[in-house]
Amino acid sequence: MALQLSFGETSATGPRAENQDAMRLVTPAPALAASKGYLFALADGVSQCADGGLASRATLQALALDYYSTPETWAVSQSLDRVLVAHNRWLLAGSGGQPLLTTLSALVVRGRRFTLAHVGDCRVYRWLAGQLEPISEEHVWEQPGMQHVLKRAMGLDQHLVMDYLDGELRLGECFVLLSDGVWASLDDRAIACILQQHEDLQAASQALVEAAHQAGSQDNASALLVRIDALPEHDLADTLAQLSHWSVPPRLREGSLFEGWQIERLLAESRQSLVYRVRDEQQRSWLLKTLPASRAHDPQAGPALLLEEWFLRRVAGRHFPELHPVPQRQHLYYVQRAYSGQTLAEHLRLCGPLQLAEWLDIAPRLIKAVGLLHRRNILHRDIKPENLLWGDDGELRVLDFGLAYCPGLSRDEAHSLPGTPSYIAPEAFSGSAPSAQQDLYAVGVTLYHMLTGHYPYGEIEAFQHPRFGQPTPASRYRPDLPAWLDEVLARALAADPARRFETAEEWLLALESGERQSLSSAPRPLLEREPLLVWRSVALASLLLNLALLFWLLK
Repeated sequence: MALQLSFGETSATGPRAENQDAMRLVTPAPALAASKGYLFALADGVSQCADGGLASRATLQALALDYYSTPETWAVSQSLDRVLVAHNRWLLAGSGGQPLLTTLSALVVRGRRFTLAHVGDCRVYRWLAGQLEPISEEHVWEQPGMQHVLKRAMGLDQHLVMDYLDGELRLGECFVLLSDGVWASLDDRAIACILQQHEDLQAASQALVEAAHQAGSQDNASALLVRIDALPEHDLADTLAQLSHWSVPPRLREGSLFEGWQIERLLAESRQSLVYRVRDEQQRSWLLKTLPASRAHDPQAGPALLLEEWFLRRVAGRHFPELHPVPQRQHLYYVQRAYSGQTLAEHLRLCGPLQLAEWLDIAPRLIKAVGLLHRRNILHRDIKPENLLWGDDGELRVLDFGLAYCPGLSRDEAHSLPGTPSYIAPEAFSGSAPSAQQDLYAVGVTLYHMLTGHYPYGEIEAFQHPRFGQPTPASRYRPDLPAWLDEVLARALAADPARRFETAEEWLLALESGERQSLSSAPRPLLEREPLLVWRSVALASLLLNLALLFWLLK
């Protein structure tokens, strides 16, 4: 079952000349709603500024457009904060040098969770089973006579501080967003009484606004109500799967045609997937990935494959394989570009560990690729040489997103430990939640292995419960390594995550600065270091040579 909502909204000018409140409801298409959610927002423009109505309307317009333009893999609070901080700068620029001020309460409902962003003096409640619970705080001065003076608002300060609240949705509950023109005239008991009397949300919102003005409110009054009528049972992958009704294709024969693809051969087969090399009508080479017949009725297999494709489409770039759009497919599969080259595991097996110059070329590219994933809020969870393709075109590409994870979108599986044991971070064995630092640890093991042919803590088998002490220095196997590189790898592989690099960018900076320091610390030629000594020595040698020649001629 999908998330189902009902809502009601009412706004009235009251005795004011202009209504400076604004409301916005965004209910996007199902696929976008699954990844970005439904947006409900209330803004109350500050009448003492240049144009409070413009401030409130422009804020909600920017929020509605820009929030849905942020990457679908970002956390809701991350997307909201990026958009609101940027819009805050626009409000500060103002009109004719005067800032535009507005309060804002924005609610995003996605999956089985909600996120509230709030600043100013609107108020937000949760209403369930006759209980009214305020979940926002008014940002006003508490001194006598200043209860309506804002100390935080959109457009008020260079540094915007929003309140964020994230929580689980409850079936049947109602979120109530009210401007101060309503709640300042009606106490919580009156608000609860009106909600109790009106099952229809549109009628309830209208009753709240009318009651506020009847109680003497001299301000614009607005009420926005959202009720949770049904909760989804599953996550994004299941939602994506429900949007299509594809079946697993039959086993494909070499030389046959399948939905316009010419099947060349079966490239890889496992219990989890089948990968075929195929060609399109222009004879370009692609890889078609699908499920084996044994997983056709696995309720998690189809959603997992679709989620893998969904992630790949959202990290398109030089470090990742290109996906084919496949607009007319009738079966469950996806197609990605086939690249010539070899995986780092194949290179290690055929050619041995990387030369230092090769390693220094590949390492920053791998770190950049993983950093890009993390900026998209995606964790790969299976970084290893087998999943890194060193193409004949010189590019390094990250493959196989079958275990990829997006916090807030992917299903949290208790007691699961995905990945290859030797590359899994120590804290993951203790039950820690997936994190970017665990990916970076896997990168460290990969780079260590490609440099030495060994593992920093020894090879770990699936049945083991490893203990981690100090990693074996890479220089034990590679005496040619500079000291700085040994130190960088040791930090990347520390058993304690607090001692590791926090981000890919931090690691990349350490790698680049270490290499520059190594180059700058290389001994310079004697002529550069001691030019006077060199030329004096040359002059002395020339003089001695001339004296020797003169002595030989006179002899």
